[in-house]
Amino acid sequence: MQSRKCWLDGKWPVSVCLVLSSSFSGQFQWLLYNRAVPSLIQEGPQCGLVALWMAGSLLSLSQDVSLERIMQVALERGYTAQGEMFSADMARLAEELFQCQAELLSGGLEGENRGKILRHLTTGCPLLLPYDEDSNHEPCRRRGYKAHWAVVSGLLLGLRTGTLSPACREDGEISGLFRPGPACPPPAPHDVLEIYLLSKQGKSWRPQLWRYRQAHESNAQLTDFCPKRAGDGKVYVVPAGGVRAGLCGKTVLLRPRTAQSALPQPAGPPPAPER
Repeated sequence: MQSRKCWLDGKWPVSVCLVLSSSFSGQFQWLLYNRAVPSLIQEGPQCGLVALWMAGSLLSLSQDVSLERIMQVALERGYTAQGEMFSADMARLAEELFQCQAELLSGGLEGENRGKILRHLTTGCPLLLPYDEDSNHEPCRRRGYKAHWAVVSGLLLGLRTGTLSPACREDGEISGLFRPGPACPPPAPHDVLEIYLLSKQGKSWRPQLWRYRQAHESNAQLTDFCPKRAGDGKVYVVPAGGVRAGLCGKTVLLRPRTAQSALPQPAGPPPAPER
């Protein structure tokens, strides 16, 4: 199995910086929490396994785990037939291969899960997110017909102008974009006006910014197996209860097994209402 890959050097590509500078209103100051992940282009229905491979770079392992190894173990455990992952067996697979802690959340990205997800991402740990993929790779709503996996490695928070802590450091290239410093306190909930997820998936080299609500709505409506796929004559591993039971409202939080292995990160913000 041959796969192409490239590494990002810790900064987001110029294309993403241009999105930041051109698309966001000056009424905001933007606070970025993120650790870069490598890119890997999937071959066939491997989106979940590729997302797991990308997330593995943030789990502080002493040695790399190859995509070939991930595929082999997933096949041996009966989680997949061709690389597809239609269930949260992803959490067990991650724990076995990456010696990490995998926490499976149910019920979508809102409610009590919102605060847990925001805190998790601000520590520098990744999460795996199933969603319906649109033609531009962003989340859409197709009832699960376009079910796909992405790795989420950070947050972009739009803060009310004038409320940013002096401990935050402004980006050297983009005015109004800041990164949290070591002593940066979390922003007050009422000062957080926008929330974006920094995401990457196996059909593009480029990371993307997704509105939090957009990702939640896509994740929460994964209910049906695509009829076209069901009739293509190929074998797929689908859990009892179908796509609804396996993916709908599910999110997998990944963190190193020991606190000592995680990189120190500034404290994250509390949950904030989206406006």
